Amino acid sequence: MTARATWGLVVETSVGAHNHWYAVPQVVAHVIGTRQEALAELERRARTYEPPHLLIPKRRRLLRTSDGFLLVVDGAWRSFATRFTVGELLTDSEAPEWPTSDPVAGEPAVPAPPPAEPVEVDDDGVPVRPGWLGRTDLP
Repeated sequence: MTARATWGLVVETSVGAHNHWYAVPQVVAHVIGTRQEALAELERRARTYEPPHLLIPKRRRLLRTSDGFLLVVDGAWRSFATRFTVGELLTDSEAPEWPTSDPVAGEPAVPAPPPAEPVEVDDDGVPVRPGWLGRTDLP
């Protein structure tokens, strides 16, 4: 039996201009399930990813690595690399607090994630309604 866990999907892409390029990592999603399920979702995202700053793509190569994928897209003037990595989420400072024991039975409780609200997405998988819209905790 394969253990279920929360996996972070990380996209690390190059940003900058001229000779000042640097990598910026971003956790784009979480997958609750097995590592294989997380890798399958990561591969789906890697196959459809389009680098935002690439104007004239000439060649596109997707490589599998030990912890994810590496996308190399050759452009008219230079190549762009984007790394897709899966990692097990161990801690999260913004995560909600879950009870560590069942107050009734006195036994350890298995933390259950909150139910996911369905999100309406367009054909490209982008949410129709931005996540920040309607939040009251923002200035």
